[in-house]
This record gives sequence, C-alpha cells and structure tokens, in this order.
Amino acid sequence: MLGCTYGNLFKTTVAGGSYQEGLSVNMQGVPTGYYFTEEEIYVECMLRKPGQGELTSPRREADVPIIYSGVNAADTMPGFKNKGFTNGTPLVILIPNVDRHFEHIEQYQLTNRTPRPGHASYASYQKYGEFDDSIGAGFFSGRYTSSIVAAGTIAKRILKDHGIEVVSYVREAAGIKMGEMSLDEIKKKAAAYREVRKQYDPIYLELYASGKMNQDLRFFEKAAILADLEKRIPEIKKPVYNEAEIKEKYGINPKIFCPDADVADAMHDEIVRIMKEGDSSGGIVEVAVTGVPAGMGEPIFNKLDGELGRLMAIGTVKAVEVGCGMKAATMTGSECNDQMHMENGKVVFGSNNAGGITGGLTTGQDIIARVAVKPTPTIAKPQHTIDKVSLEDKDLAAVTRRDPTIVARMWPVVEANTALIILDAYMQHVAYQSMKLKK
Repeated sequence: MLGCTYGNLFKTTVAGGSYQEGLSVNMQGVPTGYYFTEEEIYVECMLRKPGQGELTSPRREADVPIIYSGVNAADTMPGFKNKGFTNGTPLVILIPNVDRHFEHIEQYQLTNRTPRPGHASYASYQKYGEFDDSIGAGFFSGRYTSSIVAAGTIAKRILKDHGIEVVSYVREAAGIKMGEMSLDEIKKKAAAYREVRKQYDPIYLELYASGKMNQDLRFFEKAAILADLEKRIPEIKKPVYNEAEIKEKYGINPKIFCPDADVADAMHDEIVRIMKEGDSSGGIVEVAVTGVPAGMGEPIFNKLDGELGRLMAIGTVKAVEVGCGMKAATMTGSECNDQMHMENGKVVFGSNNAGGITGGLTTGQDIIARVAVKPTPTIAKPQHTIDKVSLEDKDLAAVTRRDPTIVARMWPVVEANTALIILDAYMQHVAYQSMKLKK
C-alpha cells in the first residue's frame, strides 16, 4: 500500500488497521536527546479514543502507546545519563488493539457485501478486491488516526521547544457555531480540558497515575499488562463526569472541546437530538499555529497553505480553508488585503485574512486553518446501497458500533496532523536559513 508516508526531513509512516493486531507509527528525523514518555503520548491519544460517552462509538479501545524503538535501552557509557532518550534512529510507537470482540467481527462480515453510503468500503473493494481489509473498515477506519495523534505528540513537543505551538478545537458542530475568543484563552481551556480528561479517564488512572505502566518496563511486561486489560476492557466503566462542577471550576464541557462552555453544551444537545433520530452530524474544526517565523515554506508546488491542504488526508475531512478561506471569493481587495504598518520597529498587520501565509510562505502572523468534518457515514436509518459482489440493489440499516459525530474526536487529530506538517516545514526552513552565506 502506497500513500502512508508524509514528510521530507520529518518523515512519518503509519501502518495497521481497525481489527488487525494494532497500529504503528515510524518517525524518521526525530532529533537526538529528547525524552518522551508513553504517558504524555497517551494523554493526547486519550482525547480522540472511542468509548468516552454518547458522542463517541461504544468501542472501548484503550489506545495505550508503547515506545518500541528509537530510544536508548540503557545509559550507553559510565557517566552518561541517556537511558530512554532519543538516539537518532527511527522512533517507532505501537498502539495495540484491545477491543476486537468476535461478535462485532461477525456483524461486519454479514454487512460487508453491502457498503455503507459515504464510506470508503465500495471504492476500497474496487481497488483491493476480495483481499480488502474491510473488517471494521481496516485502514479506512478512523481507528488509524490514533497513530497520527501519537506522532503529533512528538512533533508538538519539538515545535514547542522552538517557540511554536499548535492548538485546535471544535468551532462548529451540528450547526451550532462558536463566537470569537482569544487564542490565549483557548490555550488555557485546552490545558484545562486535558487535565479534566486525565482526572476522569479510567485507563489513565489505572495505568499511569498509579505507576503501573512506566518507562522502565520491558516490552513483554507492557504487553502482559495490555493482555490483562484486554480481558477486562468490556467491564471497565466509562467516565461519569460531574459536568456542573467541571463547568464551574474549569469553564469547559468535558464531552466536546469547544472552548465556549455554553456553546459546547448546545452542541452536545443538538448532536444527541440528531443521534436519537438515527442520524449523524458534522462540524468544523479550527487549528491555530503561533510562534512561526516569517518566510517559512516553499513556493509553487510546496506552498505551506498547499501542505495544510493535506489535512484533507484525514478521513471524514471534506474541505480545508486557510485564513478567510472561501469568504475571499465575496470580498473586495481592500477588504481582503492585510495592510501593514510599523510599530516600535516591528511589522504589524491590520488583519489576518491570509491566515498567516502569502505566496506559500509564512508572514509571521498566526497560522489559522479550518477543516470541514462530514457526518458519520454509519447511521441507523435505512439507506439504499448495493451488493458489491453480485451488483444487486440492497437496503442497509446500520448494525455496527458507530459515532453519532466525528467532530468531537477529530480536533486532536487535526492538531496532530498540523504539527507534522509544520514541523517538517520548520526543519526545512532552519536548514535553508543555516546555509545562507554570511557576509
């Protein structure tokens, strides 16, 4: 299978499938000397994993990552303290699947001849034929995005060490829209959201808060912990949030990360209303990148906004816009142009309709992009489809586990994927700038 690798200097390759043994991500270009923990990777994976409540699929995947290679197994010499630090070899992270119960596999087997409208199952069968991995949609399931989130955790930490931060959130869900809010406030809410989810997540509390899963364990010891977890996963209780207390203390809704808690409540209620009708809903995720230097990016085929267009590679994303996006078509030049002036020796822009990118290069402003997330294809309402083998007309009603919306789990994926794009561009920028002749 081609198409599973992205990047030039920071190269990411993902593999695995929804009902295979698990997923993996291989990262080349990770700088040496970094100490990453499985706990910090899990905290990010936790934000997008299923089984968290009525806004997500009931599948109970733990999404526990295992750093498999790319770090030193021990201090390499007397006097050196480099155990567990990155050593320049490919950093590989495994995410085993632990909720692959056979009753669900049978459901997929019984319905796989009749592809879900709006899903990749018909097109993937045309490409791969009878060997198509269609149990749980295989590589076309949103399950694979856990590997993107794991890789993005690494990328975000490297970027932050260079003063660059990436933050994402739900801007719109089920037709309910959020108003304006400062990025500083959004970042505070994002930190609070992560903290709350840690406090309530049963896997985090059992494995990480307790110290049961730690960096000093060998792979087989970690695998034994996950084998035990697999046996108990159906019985592990879902988080039960004290929503009123959380809203009062942190100003968030723990079930969907829209930074405006009141709007998040309205989004949640509308998503549930649509779900009860047997349908699904979509939304918009916004991502912002702060601290980027001016002049980063490449012209023509590798424009940075073009690279951000690769967010379309995320399953369920049907559109990407940068800055004012589609609105630019209805604006005049005087309205759309970001006029400049000087303040205290610095260039200041009067607006940011360009989303921080002109000519494919950064202006030094915040990069702002949005993605449109389509409704979940798997719904409870009857739909017209075909038997993809016999090519007969059929009717289909969903019987498998499903998400009433994807947008509630999509924002950490968009954040992570954006970080991969930005880090690769930043590494190229630093390399290019370092090669300039000094006069």
